[in-house]
Amino acid sequence: MLSKRLGGAHQQVHSLKQIIKDNHDQTSILRSEIAEVRSSLMSIGKRLVACENHAKELAQQQAAQKYDDPDAKIYSRAVKMIELGAGLEEIMRECEIPRAEAELLMSLHQKS
Repeated sequence: MLSKRLGGAHQQVHSLKQIIKDNHDQTSILRSEIAEVRSSLMSIGKRLVACENHAKELAQQQAAQKYDDPDAKIYSRAVKMIELGAGLEEIMRECEIPRAEAELLMSLHQKS
């Protein structure tokens, strides 16, 4: 009877060792996968920062271009005049733009 119990205990020990080995193997696999995910996230983070910096640069270039373009200044001035309630003739005269452009700006920017 004692040998039977001893045999059963050996079997349980063997089963537990196998479970521990399987758990260890699974843990190793999961650690490897976590390292891969971490590496991928770092790469994505760097690319995201680069994209954000590029977007900021483009916004700055666009803003600078807005002020460098003399036509943009004229149209910005015309829009500001429209917002202040200037009439069509006054906008055409002050901004030196054709009637069609002044009418278009008025239709786009005039408050309802």
